[in-house]
Amino acid sequence: MTMAEEQVATVLPGLDALNRPYWTSGADEVLRIARCRSCSFYLHPPMPVCRKCGGDDVRPEAVSGRGRIATYTINRQRWLPGMKVPFIFAAVELEEQAGLYVLTTIENCPVDSVKSGMSVAVSFLEREGIFLPIFSPVSL
Repeated sequence: MTMAEEQVATVLPGLDALNRPYWTSGADEVLRIARCRSCSFYLHPPMPVCRKCGGDDVRPEAVSGRGRIATYTINRQRWLPGMKVPFIFAAVELEEQAGLYVLTTIENCPVDSVKSGMSVAVSFLEREGIFLPIFSPVSL
């Protein structure tokens, strides 16, 4: 079992029409985020109507999968049996848009090395057809 497999909770998200593209897009190693076709604003979590312009033509779109750690916490509590602690939980701001955050775990990074502003890139952990986006530092 890898570090990411030990850290990720076994409680998986419920899929619906809005969030399915986000949770399944990692099958081809591409992160997809909902985007308004009217004003090009990214929406995460996905919504049927754009909160910026009110447009209703919102569809998933591929993004780079790169960003920076905006903030993080080091979790030392074992919430589930078998969960490896400590682990890093972070808000990653994607490079496509200011304020576009993905809440995720950070792997391949010692807890004493994580820093706000650190550049990270996405990879995916597959669980029962759901592809959990996990981020790792681009360089330490």
